[in-house]
Amino acid sequence: MLTLGKNMLSIRELAVDYGGIAALRKVSLEVGENEIVSVIGANGGGKTTLLRSISGVLARVSGRIDFCGERINGLPPHEICGRGLIQVPEGRQLFLRMKVIENLEMGAYQAAARKDLRRSLERVFALFPVLKERQKQKSGLMSGGEQQMLAIARALMSKPRLLMLDEPSEGLSPVLTANVFATLRQLQAQGLSILLVSQEVAQSLGLSGRAYVLENGQIVLQGKSSDLLNDEKVRESYLGV
Repeated sequence: MLTLGKNMLSIRELAVDYGGIAALRKVSLEVGENEIVSVIGANGGGKTTLLRSISGVLARVSGRIDFCGERINGLPPHEICGRGLIQVPEGRQLFLRMKVIENLEMGAYQAAARKDLRRSLERVFALFPVLKERQKQKSGLMSGGEQQMLAIARALMSKPRLLMLDEPSEGLSPVLTANVFATLRQLQAQGLSILLVSQEVAQSLGLSGRAYVLENGQIVLQGKSSDLLNDEKVRESYLGV
């Protein structure tokens, strides 16, 4: 396993069972400070289960999950969020009948984030000007790309130290997908650590510094993203070349 100077997130031998079926089997991975790490793999491989386990939504797991040097598995999701580990879920899961500004305010529901509400709004409006223009509009009336911007912005309102994203480009055009990945690069430049789950393999490996391949609940490959991008198995299985 590759080792990093200092880890934000460290997972050791994580295992999850659904009714006797192994969804994750002894998964270990790391995300360092100010690093983008991607997890790639086919549908049903365990990627969403991995993120749900880290965020505390799935509580019955074995193994160990440490964030900023402290064990977090077993903590409720709101405590994990309060420590700065925030997930942007698959499908965005916005409050579609609520206005853009109300969705953003919901992202800052914890006391520490609420104190910096105004500053956080200024930050996300600078990052996504369209959200400022449409802050009084119901989020359900926005395009898919705009809704994805809002989902990321809502997560940023929680003042994350590490941001986890589950299929952020799902349903988006190639142009909008490129915009999302450019935004993630910009967030890294601002000091944010990112764990990215995506089926956009080429883009994910181009964005991240390191990557893991998750198949059938197991890590089958890991290493520098540039190396995996040229790996014969990855190219054949996920890039069609």
